[in-house]
Amino acid sequence: MEDKAYTPDEVAQIFQISKHTVYELIKRGELQAFKIGNKMRIEHAELERFKENMKAPAKKIPAEPGPAAHNTAVPIRLSGSHDFLVEHFAKQATSALTVQIQPSYIGSLEGLMLLYRGQSDIAAMHLLDPTSHEYNLPFIQQLFIYEQILVMRLAEREQGFIVAKGNPKDIQDFSDLTRKNVQFINRQKGAGTRFLLDSKLSAHGINPNKINGYDNEEWNHLSAASYISRGIVDVAFGIQSAASQLGLDFIPVARENFDLVFRFTDENKQSLTELIHYLQSDSFKNSLTYLEGYDVSQLGKIIYQTTTAEELSL
Repeated sequence: MEDKAYTPDEVAQIFQISKHTVYELIKRGELQAFKIGNKMRIEHAELERFKENMKAPAKKIPAEPGPAAHNTAVPIRLSGSHDFLVEHFAKQATSALTVQIQPSYIGSLEGLMLLYRGQSDIAAMHLLDPTSHEYNLPFIQQLFIYEQILVMRLAEREQGFIVAKGNPKDIQDFSDLTRKNVQFINRQKGAGTRFLLDSKLSAHGINPNKINGYDNEEWNHLSAASYISRGIVDVAFGIQSAASQLGLDFIPVARENFDLVFRFTDENKQSLTELIHYLQSDSFKNSLTYLEGYDVSQLGKIIYQTTTAEELSL
């Protein structure tokens, strides 16, 4: 049934995997869940979305041998922050190209560190440097000295307070989070949204210990927003599109840069170049139909690189 909600045990049986794997998928944000009390549940629609994402295998390579044959079946690993545009890009690119993308939504900082360690090919990030107040580049330039990388703008996003329809607790500013009658849900440590929140709290001189729910963490925007739609908490800090998808209200606080970082190796160079061309194509830009809370006017703009355009045929 469309409105059925499944337990992790039921999901494990459906996909023939262990319950531990189901919890890992939820923790990484690849499978979205909500809590009723201390019980985890996954909606039917979310299972269908997850199935569709898992269905997109790389296109088959012709069996005929020859000099023109080129195996592009090696998957591209994308790690970092969860975002609806990133999710859309991964799905569209896998369908349009002979490139399979394997996303792992583990937060901006963890995603960048996987890229640095060579355990990922693309990092999706929105990290605010509290010293320079610049997004992403201060972290990237400290880590990647000799590696071949390219940083591309995906979008600007609106971050702010996600609240119930009509904003019944009248939450307008960060000081409202400290009220005793306000319950908060946070994002995990290492998430770009958590970086931005903590920076704002520090700037306002607010002690996080005074916020009810500051230590309660979720791993993606939609999961955090679902707590509000179900009346469990009063406010989350997140992106406008998550609020819109669940019919919630949104109070804007800041605009942030969301970027993709590509790290080139001999094995992934051709695939990454194809993906960069695809991101810059009219085909991909025309596929973007749900853009509330996003500004994609700079989509595809290269903002930093240590490899030359000639090397990548850009």
